[in-house]
Amino acid sequence: MCLIAVGCADNTSVQAENTVSVTELSTKHKTSEHKLSNPDADEITQQVYDYICDNYGKVMLSCQQESTWMGSPDYEMDYIKETTGKLPAMRGLDFMNADFDGVVERAEDWWEKGGLVTICWHTGINGLGYQESLNDEPDFDKLLKKGTKENKAMLENWDKAAEALVKLRDAGVPVLWRPFHEFDGKWFWWGKGGEENFIKLWQMMYDRYTNKFGLTNLIWVLGYSGDVRSGWYVGDDYCDIIGSDTYDNSTNKKAWKKLEKINTAEKPMAFHECGNVPSVKDFEKDGCIWSWFMIWHTDYIKNNDEKNLKEVYNSDLVITLDELPKFTADK
Repeated sequence: MCLIAVGCADNTSVQAENTVSVTELSTKHKTSEHKLSNPDADEITQQVYDYICDNYGKVMLSCQQESTWMGSPDYEMDYIKETTGKLPAMRGLDFMNADFDGVVERAEDWWEKGGLVTICWHTGINGLGYQESLNDEPDFDKLLKKGTKENKAMLENWDKAAEALVKLRDAGVPVLWRPFHEFDGKWFWWGKGGEENFIKLWQMMYDRYTNKFGLTNLIWVLGYSGDVRSGWYVGDDYCDIIGSDTYDNSTNKKAWKKLEKINTAEKPMAFHECGNVPSVKDFEKDGCIWSWFMIWHTDYIKNNDEKNLKEVYNSDLVITLDELPKFTADK
């Protein structure tokens, strides 16, 4: 297995060794502390972040985005199990269309199975789903000004998601939280005001969720589009993982190179959305050993080459559900 040396959030480098086994990587999650943006993060959330940092550049977590409208919320998971004999280490969920209770329930169930969860949110300024996230035209002067009716309505919507995340906190479930994704693409409302307004928006949510709601179970994932435009970075104190997505069937190498220039704090980097997952050989050849890759739902996962998907899920370079360690708080 070809490995690369990569740094992490504590500015130490991970020494790559070809002799490291997947078993060693999967169980080594408490060997060092890596600084989360929230110094009050709870113990299990810190353990998950340590695990991600320790393994970054050595192995990739498999991740799959779910759908909820194909007869079963496990539509994608069942397909992966049937095709590869494995299940993904991480499940991707979405608060879209105010599915707060459903996401909480499925996230808790996946955590109980031993898996990790990442949550995104297609929402309009004041709620609902995908079309609103694209079609809404924000007035950022009003949205970002405390006390305006526009600001109050937006925060009301945010608080619904925060309350769902509180339930997961109280259930002991850490969340890789990826709000406002693909912001620099500027097709969703949260990117339409440009980089300065986006940064203010992100920091406003971060402060509200961290300080008002006490969400100590969040690992904040800053998810760029495939373009990774400069000027949009929210700051080292406001995110824990940075990433990018692309649907061009590549390993997202171009984005990797751009993220490296932004990522002076050497945080883990993630390939947070793709359509067809590349071969393991391509990831190795391009030197892009992301923290995780996540395949999108429905037709995207079904359009993957079955032979390649099986090889990826059964590769020593890829962690699946059965290979994750048990994260438990010290008694």
